[in-house]
Amino acid sequence: MIIQENVVLAPLTTFKVGGPARYFAEARSIAEVSEAVAFARGRSLKLFVLGGGSNLVVSDAGWPGLVLKIGITGIDSRRDGEREIFEAGAGEEWDKFVAYSVAHNCAGVECLSGIPGSVGGTPVQNVGAYGQEVSATIESVMALDLRDGQLHELCNEACGFKYRTSIFNTTEHGRYIIVKVTYALQPGGDAFIAYADLKKYFAGWNEKPALANVRDAVRKIRAGKGMLIVPGDDDCRSAGSFFKNPVLTGEQYEELSKRAAAKKLQIPSYPALDAQRKISAAWLVEHSGFSRGYGQGSVGISRKHALAIVNRGEASAAEVLAFQEEIKTRVKEIWGIALEPEPVFVGF
Repeated sequence: MIIQENVVLAPLTTFKVGGPARYFAEARSIAEVSEAVAFARGRSLKLFVLGGGSNLVVSDAGWPGLVLKIGITGIDSRRDGEREIFEAGAGEEWDKFVAYSVAHNCAGVECLSGIPGSVGGTPVQNVGAYGQEVSATIESVMALDLRDGQLHELCNEACGFKYRTSIFNTTEHGRYIIVKVTYALQPGGDAFIAYADLKKYFAGWNEKPALANVRDAVRKIRAGKGMLIVPGDDDCRSAGSFFKNPVLTGEQYEELSKRAAAKKLQIPSYPALDAQRKISAAWLVEHSGFSRGYGQGSVGISRKHALAIVNRGEASAAEVLAFQEEIKTRVKEIWGIALEPEPVFVGF
């Protein structure tokens, strides 16, 4: 395994911001992951594990220790009763895995098409879109435990999945390095069509959409919102949705409704969100003065989606942070809701 020095991280992220890693390595096997960990420990270096770089904001100073990129790839599948079990390396491109599962006519992740990043990142954030979350299909996660240096297989329940969280980014943050994820999908299962965007897309169809139809639709919808990586499009130079949809208590929702009524506005209702008492962060952002296309120099809001902060040129991480703080402050003042960022902040 090659250890590089002073590798700029910005090109390895979808946001294209951030300084250099003091040391950098890409591990293509579990043995190389262990080797990299030993290198970092032997030099008392801080360790950061990099996947597809799609949900990150890297500081302008970069990372003072070792950045370890997981490059373990490969997808295997086997039948287990009425389920199809897929084992994928953590470094496998996520959308490639979704395409593979759809090609095998297995339902469960078709609505997660077009999401950038790697397989190993999906359990960390409990990645979700259009009503599906990976926690519904993850059978287990294989990870290297940095406490004892051993590989452990964590079942779904042990991962502690909640909305956009797991033990990997909360209670056990920094403890595990994910090397493989196992998913249980449904052979011949129906495509999941719950969100308004998908219902609208398939309105008027005389036949039930196949998984491949839903995958194509999701990718087209995401592209229309700047949420599909398209080279040369600065609306795609982002970390995806920058804020989580807030989950409110009954009291908080009542207060928000009063504020909306005073402005003669109605809070949009989406059944898939309402079931968990979530509201649209994009609506809060747009109704706080940050319309699509709003910008401040190199940093702004996507012209296609109010929830994506984008890098329109040579934006610095400091500019991104200042802009997101401005949004959070305004939303809090107007709506009384504290927005929570979705990306991981590295090196701050």
